[in-house]
Amino acid sequence: MGTIVLSGTVVLVILGFGNHTWWLAAVALLFVYMQYGRGGASASSSGGSSGSSGGSSGGGSGAVPGSYRAYRDRRDKQARWDRRYRRERPLESRRQTRER
Repeated sequence: MGTIVLSGTVVLVILGFGNHTWWLAAVALLFVYMQYGRGGASASSSGGSSGSSGGSSGGGSGAVPGSYRAYRDRRDKQARWDRRYRRERPLESRRQTRER
C-alpha cells in the first residue's frame, strides 16, 4: 500500500509542475495516508507493545494487527464508547432505538 501511495504522490508532484493544484492533491494524499493508512498500524502496535509486558505468556498475539486479541480490544473499546454515549445522551440513544 505504501508503494502505491508513494508512486501516486510522485505522479501528482510531476503533474504539479504544470498545475500547482496537483501539489495540493499530493500533500492531501500523504496526509490521509499518514493519518489513516499507517496510523492504524502504528496505534495497534503501540497498544500491543504496552500490553506485552504483562502478557508475555500469550505468545505476543497482541502485536499482530489482524489477531483475534486486537479484534477483541477494538470491539470492547467500541462497546465502552457505546455505553458511555447512551449514559451521557439518553434521549439520543432512545431516539435511535425507536428508529430501528
